[in-house]
Amino acid sequence: MIGKLITHAGDRTAAIEAQADALDRFVIDGISHNILFLSALMQNERFRRGALSTDFIADEYPHGFVPRVPEGDELDRLAAVAASIDHVMRTRQKLISGQMARMHPRVSSPERSVMFGRRRIDLIVEEGDEGLLIRMVENGQAYLCQSEWGAGMKVWAGAIDGEPIYVQVRPRLNYWGLCWRGMAVEATVYSRREAELAALMRDRQVAEDTKILCCPMPGLVKAILVRPGQAVKAGDVLCVIEAMKMEMMVRAEYDATVKDILVGEGVSLAIDAPIMDFV
Repeated sequence: MIGKLITHAGDRTAAIEAQADALDRFVIDGISHNILFLSALMQNERFRRGALSTDFIADEYPHGFVPRVPEGDELDRLAAVAASIDHVMRTRQKLISGQMARMHPRVSSPERSVMFGRRRIDLIVEEGDEGLLIRMVENGQAYLCQSEWGAGMKVWAGAIDGEPIYVQVRPRLNYWGLCWRGMAVEATVYSRREAELAALMRDRQVAEDTKILCCPMPGLVKAILVRPGQAVKAGDVLCVIEAMKMEMMVRAEYDATVKDILVGEGVSLAIDAPIMDFV
């Protein structure tokens, strides 16, 4: 056990709401934890009614916990938070000194697109005296976002239309990981043109046979460090891929035995090209 989080209020519903807010702000990094699951419990109707039993988790999550997918207003609110974060970061980038002057300075457009996987939400970001007014293009819904969030903060703490909201924020490569009310999404914020081009990119193909090691990026096979019949442990280095003058060590994700090496050293590979398979 890492710790206990206790909230109290005048009735059960108010205490649950306080617990939900507290869990949204409860940040733990570096180890596995169940905060997202507990946050989802706070939104579970049976839990909120107090209809509990020793079989509660088995009944409600018979196939294990999977974060709920946001829809409707929830999705729009997460898109508004992502757009607010993007606005802060773009404003910050403009202040970086020593940038090369452009012959034709680009005017930052208020039109942005937030992508949740292939799901796209177009919106318009407008600065105002009271905060950011973020308007959804499809349904015309507008949200007033107010927050003091800044780069490096792990919780977007603020208000949307005057209602307090706390969203955990994790910067990832080219996107933001957002967690709120037991939901976890990956949000990428683009300009309209970038979103149009992103829609043309093919999805990365995942090999049906998970016993095949595929190349994680286009590159050159610099070294093969295992041989057929060799037993490997999770974390062992299997090969080295060179890309953009950098070498990346590819490690085993689980214990296995190498069945066959499918490529040789010095071979150039495309992304997802098979390298070796296992038994």
